Amino acid sequence: MPSSEDRIPKYGADSLPATRSISSDGYAHRSMIDSAAEAGPSSVGLDRGSPKLVVANGHSSSTKGYANGSLSPTNGVGAAPFKSMSTNGKSAASSISRVNLPGTTLYDDSFVDREEFVRLVIQSLRDVGYIESAATLEAESGYAMETPEVSDFRQCILEAAWEEAERALVRLGVTEEDGLWEAKFLISQQKYLELLEAENTTAALQVLRNEIAPLQVESDQLHSLSSLMMCSDAADLRQRAGWDGALGTSRRRLLSNLQRYIPSSLMIPPRRLSTLLSQSLLYQQSHCLYHNVPLSLTSPNPRSHFSLYMDHHCDREKHLPRATTAILDGHVDEVWAVEWSHCGTRLATAGSDRCALIWRIGPEKDVSARTYTVDFVLREHQYAVGYLAWSLDDSILLTASDDCVRMWNTTSGICIRVLKEHSDTVTSLAWLPDGTGFISGGLDRKIILWDVDGNRRDSWGTTSIRVTDLAVTPDFTRVVAVGMHYLAPTGLASSTGASRSESSTPPTGGGGARPNPPTRDSENRMIIYDLASKQTEASIRLDGETTSVKISPDSQYALINQAPDEIHLWDLSTCRIARKFTGQRQGRHVIRSCFGGVDSNFIVSGSEDGNVYIWHRDSGVLLEVLSGHGAGSVNSVSWNPKNERMFASCSDDHTIRIWEALDTTERGLPSTEELSDTVIGKGKGKSRERLNSHSDDGGSGSGAF
Repeated sequence: MPSSEDRIPKYGADSLPATRSISSDGYAHRSMIDSAAEAGPSSVGLDRGSPKLVVANGHSSSTKGYANGSLSPTNGVGAAPFKSMSTNGKSAASSISRVNLPGTTLYDDSFVDREEFVRLVIQSLRDVGYIESAATLEAESGYAMETPEVSDFRQCILEAAWEEAERALVRLGVTEEDGLWEAKFLISQQKYLELLEAENTTAALQVLRNEIAPLQVESDQLHSLSSLMMCSDAADLRQRAGWDGALGTSRRRLLSNLQRYIPSSLMIPPRRLSTLLSQSLLYQQSHCLYHNVPLSLTSPNPRSHFSLYMDHHCDREKHLPRATTAILDGHVDEVWAVEWSHCGTRLATAGSDRCALIWRIGPEKDVSARTYTVDFVLREHQYAVGYLAWSLDDSILLTASDDCVRMWNTTSGICIRVLKEHSDTVTSLAWLPDGTGFISGGLDRKIILWDVDGNRRDSWGTTSIRVTDLAVTPDFTRVVAVGMHYLAPTGLASSTGASRSESSTPPTGGGGARPNPPTRDSENRMIIYDLASKQTEASIRLDGETTSVKISPDSQYALINQAPDEIHLWDLSTCRIARKFTGQRQGRHVIRSCFGGVDSNFIVSGSEDGNVYIWHRDSGVLLEVLSGHGAGSVNSVSWNPKNERMFASCSDDHTIRIWEALDTTERGLPSTEELSDTVIGKGKGKSRERLNSHSDDGGSGSGAF
């Protein structure tokens, strides 16, 4: 059997077919023309036998056809040149000479085929509406956009000439091996739906029995199609079928779906040149270590626009957050948790001083003038606070302290409710992506689902691991939990005991839980649950203790902090490690990392050596080691969801640091000395106390500074 390439005719300068004309819609139609044709805009074309008159703006005065099938330049196909008429109907005085160039490549040292490139340019010109320019390029180059058979096939689909469309598939060389039956099914399905929409159920039934059923369609699919005959009206049909009707875009989508069965050299995929340019941009972005600019067609920021004139490049100084712009000092002991609100203007912090603080960040662009104020100090916790979680609308802040979860109104600072379903330290909190509730996990091996009012909705029962952290995938399908498999190892201190290590940062969980490391190896696991059924999808043994898990915005990856000294990026679809990030120190304490930047291009984490580490996610390259915090661990980091060039870190030194990317020649960046003299908040100069998480010197209640 001849190959696809053997069936494809070549249309170069010496073999240009002289049997096509261009109508103003940008598509080619049959027309007898002279071989030495003049180029230029067409004024008369045969639209399946109907003449069209082209007006000055390039649009046809005829409106023949369906709204769904009206011909327009959106799919970008052209034609061979023929005698051109000016806009008043008279023949153009000039002609375009065909240019014959040596060779077949675009340049002597290029691998790009010249014919393919020119045909893509012609398609792009028609896509954007330059119909006359496309026709002129066809005439000068001698390359036709597509064959008459392809043009006829396109018009058959758009005008619902279904039987002719099926015959055209065969003329285009589509065989059973190429998917002829699948293509016929797509055409018959569209025909069936349009007949149902027109309330011609008798004809639709004949199509179902005589055209679709013989194609050996799967029984479930055939049953689904037959059930559509019970629809009450056309609107019900469109809703149940997920189809926008004959007057919508369904025929163009059908044409796009059929295109995969036709050789691309015959029928060029839609917007092919734009697709290639987009792929080039994505490739450049993936190789730009400091890429941190949101690309947008509408943004007034010139940095947000992709230019074809130069390769994409992001400047390290301007785009990577690596300078401390503020030091917040409102805690009197180690700060263990930091979390931005979804609006990006408020910051929650908490730690071993048994308080959670809600900070408000001023809107000022100038960092030297920006204000940081404490809205509320949440004081009712009896023990250290180890976890924070904002609701989707930022109206509620959850805090975890020992075995309790507290719900706080972020407008008044009042504790709404105290939840006491756990029997051991609550180590993790995660809101559902739709905001209707949240999930808590703890060292008691419980995972509990709550509604937005704090009522218990459901539970996973007693799991096989002492949960150290969990997260819900943004696509609302899975819960990913990490922790220690329940082996009851010896030497494990109670959840209320303090660590006797150099720092009192909890080594296995927040909320005052700071057990000593077990005296023998324990089995650590990542468990992936189906959120709807609560069934285990995967249970994976991990080598070291796990302290943190974050999910990427696309729900494809889980970022897990794992002792000793590694962060692993897991592919959730394959349950394999996609990347390892090393360099930070993590052996005794809870260290929490996160994704950051545009498209989550960065991985950022604290470390027991007092530094902040930033890696490029796709390559694993360590980009920065940021110093500035005092002695002890940097326990947690959080990237601002509304500012891709800002994140916060918290430390055992009692402070929170704001990191930003700044062009110091344009914006006033305070020096390290200036920052040390202008620490913001409360507690500046207080000596570093090693408080037991259950000490009695903390106040109760909440209040504002």
